Amino acid sequence: MLLMVRHISKAVKSYVAYLVNSHDTVLERTLGRGNYQKLYSYHHVINGVAVQMTKRKADILGAMPDVLHIEKDFRFRTETTHTPDYLGLPTGGWTLEGGSSNAGEGIVIGLVDTGVDPKHPSFSDQTAKAYKRSASYTGQCEFTAEFPKGSCNNKLVGARHFAAAAVASGEFNSTVQYESPLDADGHGTHTAATAAGNYGVTVLVNGFNYGSASGMAPRAQIAQYKAIYRDIGGFFADVVAAIDQAVKDGVDVLSLSIGPASIPGGSAAYLSTFDLALLSAVKAGVFVTQAAGNAGPYPSTILSFSPWIVSVAAGTHDRTYPNSICLGSKSKTISGIGLAPGTNGSSFYRLVLARDAFRNLNTTPRTDGCQDSTLYDETVVKGSILICTYDLNFLFGVYNIPAVVITAQNLGAQGIVLTASSEVDGATFSPTPLGFPAIIIPNSKDSLVLLDYYNMTTERDQHGKVTKFDAVGSISGGEQATFSSSPPQVASFSSRGPDINSANFDVADVLKPNIMAPGNLIWAAWTSIGVDEQDFNGQNFAMISGTSMATPHIAGIAALIKQKFPHFSPAAIASAITTTATVVDSNGRPLLAQNPSTNVAADLGPASPFDFGAGFVNPTAALDPGLIFDADYDDYVQFLCSVPELSNLTVYKAINSNCGSNKGLPSDLNTPSIVIGSLNGHQYVQRKVTNVAATETYQSSFTAPTGVMIAVNPRSFTIQAGESAQICVALEATDSSNVTSFGNLVLSGNAGHRVRISIIISTRKQKVETDFQL
Repeated sequence: MLLMVRHISKAVKSYVAYLVNSHDTVLERTLGRGNYQKLYSYHHVINGVAVQMTKRKADILGAMPDVLHIEKDFRFRTETTHTPDYLGLPTGGWTLEGGSSNAGEGIVIGLVDTGVDPKHPSFSDQTAKAYKRSASYTGQCEFTAEFPKGSCNNKLVGARHFAAAAVASGEFNSTVQYESPLDADGHGTHTAATAAGNYGVTVLVNGFNYGSASGMAPRAQIAQYKAIYRDIGGFFADVVAAIDQAVKDGVDVLSLSIGPASIPGGSAAYLSTFDLALLSAVKAGVFVTQAAGNAGPYPSTILSFSPWIVSVAAGTHDRTYPNSICLGSKSKTISGIGLAPGTNGSSFYRLVLARDAFRNLNTTPRTDGCQDSTLYDETVVKGSILICTYDLNFLFGVYNIPAVVITAQNLGAQGIVLTASSEVDGATFSPTPLGFPAIIIPNSKDSLVLLDYYNMTTERDQHGKVTKFDAVGSISGGEQATFSSSPPQVASFSSRGPDINSANFDVADVLKPNIMAPGNLIWAAWTSIGVDEQDFNGQNFAMISGTSMATPHIAGIAALIKQKFPHFSPAAIASAITTTATVVDSNGRPLLAQNPSTNVAADLGPASPFDFGAGFVNPTAALDPGLIFDADYDDYVQFLCSVPELSNLTVYKAINSNCGSNKGLPSDLNTPSIVIGSLNGHQYVQRKVTNVAATETYQSSFTAPTGVMIAVNPRSFTIQAGESAQICVALEATDSSNVTSFGNLVLSGNAGHRVRISIIISTRKQKVETDFQL
């Protein structure tokens, strides 16, 4: 082994000794020998010292003329995408699989997306524990000039692209979109890493270490099927071809962070080519999960329809990146966002409004988006914090934040403030990586506070030209995360139920969405040539939001369940995920939704199943569900036959299966939920549960939806391992409110299992008198 040591000169050694001695001298003179504990002397990157002492002694030391700055120590912590920690995987679900070095081993997750960056460390197979090639996966890697041999490995086991329809449209440009699996967008790389990226990959953006990232199933293998393209999106033909290939190749899980641009036409959305392709995937034993859509918060904006698909809503988590600017002599602090360093130490810098720094105040248009440094007077801006305006030009992509940074750097500014104009109030602002001292104030109200302060302290002549800049400020920086341990909320953008089965907006007897997972501000791998998020151009990681980000969380968790229960059907995996979900916080209060679908005008309110499906995913509980609700292909065929809008002939033409004489009801499908869109009088609903744990005795309890009377039989039952039991739920309308209401059925086992299903009922007519009994 060759050890290389940099030679340190005698002069450097002497100066270091001088600094250490000076530190000790100040401490002993101020605090007295033995009255403190010195931890470190810093003498390379900073000239300082770390000392353990009381606050009173710190105040004394801070008052000394030799001490320029004193700061209380604070806790640093390693971070993943953070969501594995937030979901309890490192100490819960992963331990059940043998730890992060085994979580997802042997499972292949296929993604239909924008491709993948094969060089990203999230997809390397050069890990401490070698990856073994999957025995069941038969897919291949497609090689081209930009996706050369060696791009795939024992982690990234397959990569193909499907673009025939895109090429045929005339919109495809091979020099931009690439006729290969290479990701020119970023989205596919991000979703793949969220599902199954390697454990402990360092997240480095603009030279700052944001911690380490991991997929939900870090040892699962990845197969990427590119069918969505930068700038043009995708076509059903290409997407279905990709799904077809993935199923043929033998993926275990299929993750689809994509959806139709509109509701499919025809008699029912369930019979679209896309949904039927996914039904075939489920028939082949592939678990399918799809993004619910980003069209929330209004009702029936869901873009994932069929009961054989697990549709995923997006929730928040507890990590934030707070930033702030202090104005004047610490008289006012305004909060903001921005993944940016702060200005230098505790120093305050002059504030200069961009429009006050134009070279020619008379002829230059009063645009102050700071996109072109040649418009501004460097002598005015240099050494100051430049105030620019964030307006609709940024939202529409006419302006961009990286250009603001370049402008500030070219002018020698010390920092940037972006104030929001009133026209962007209500827009969603994500923490943007800036790599330069900066802050974004994301609402016009707080922006006005800063501008009022600036105008009150700035002197002007009779023509409005500034004669003296007296406003000063100091930016704290927003690169350090804070964690609040707050419960998740349904993100405002997340699409909502109820499910609809046609373009006529007929309400379906199917619960959608099915589950909620973290989908807001998710760190994961990115491709440096990606353009999907302009703020992360040139980066290898991005923090973005959407149900696209929530979906691969569920894909990874499904892989963990498949690893533990190889015999589970896709429906069984879905049942394990949904029946163990969380609907209350740690204090027993209902989870909340931003702009809940029952009251969109409210900023925040109680969430319903139309917002979050079964609730917020609990991976550890999902790996030990107790009971499952199973269904197979024949059950889904019977479901299609029961849909009132579909004739037997229509179903036969779609799937080549006969319906028979007994059509039944859509709510007969053995799902872990009961949804009846129009309850007239009474209805009996059967559910079959199968025990996947040891022998256990269960007690049933329920909360009836408003306007509905419920009875459950049996109220108590003992079920052996591997056995099944029938549960009958009788429902009767007691009013005709014509309003959907929500309830639940809970099966509580004496070994600790708790199985919960949602009950969603709309009563349409007055009840019909019956002998209501079980």
